[in-house]
Amino acid sequence: MPVLSTSHNLAPKQGRLVPPKPLGYRGVGIAGLVLGSWAALLTYLLAYYQPDWHTPGPYLLALLQTHLYTGLFITAHDAMHGVVSSRKWLNNAIGTLAAGLFAFNWFPRMLPKHHAHHRHVATEADPDFHDGKHPGFLPWFARFAWNYVTAAQVLLMAATYNGLKYFFPAVNVIAFWMLPAVLATLQLFFFGTYLPHRGEHAPENPHKSRSQFRHHVWAFLSCYFFGYHYEHHDQPYLPWWRLWQAKAAAEN
Repeated sequence: MPVLSTSHNLAPKQGRLVPPKPLGYRGVGIAGLVLGSWAALLTYLLAYYQPDWHTPGPYLLALLQTHLYTGLFITAHDAMHGVVSSRKWLNNAIGTLAAGLFAFNWFPRMLPKHHAHHRHVATEADPDFHDGKHPGFLPWFARFAWNYVTAAQVLLMAATYNGLKYFFPAVNVIAFWMLPAVLATLQLFFFGTYLPHRGEHAPENPHKSRSQFRHHVWAFLSCYFFGYHYEHHDQPYLPWWRLWQAKAAAEN
């Protein structure tokens, strides 16, 4: 399984930068596809699906819903960089919607934190970073969750669960609405924060980041190409669906 492109924590090989392109409505269309797929599958799983837990089907569908949850956050993340739409109001509206659907995250609160991460990566001022040269996964994740999860989110999730279970089977609500949100949070943290930023980085690595080996299918399935993390920090104007081009340019 492809993990990191370097074991020495150097900056990945640099090629030509991928130039920005006018977004038009392509970013909005891709965001709509992610949000629409998430909503359609969730509706089916809650309202119509009768899982047989002795077969692989419900587990695979839960993983698919987890992947779409991850897509919600990645869409909100793209909006934080203004690369969903060149129209600021539309970009921010889609970001707010995508973040809210992902466990009631609040886009205006996340926005300054994420930009602080880019400005101060792997320093005390980085809200995503955990102190220490070799921090463990769980302590780092706990600090990450503490910085981002709010009491209001927990209360809203609890209230929504209690409301949904009156209309849909409770086991479906847990398996296909609640659990995928938790798994997607772990997925985003592992591939988008922990693997890229853990450990020490060489002085010539300005973004204190590393990347997965080039394997576009795995990069998409694991975290919508955000395993190409150095490329994202180096060219944050690229939406998630163009990050593979930056990886290809760096290694050709």
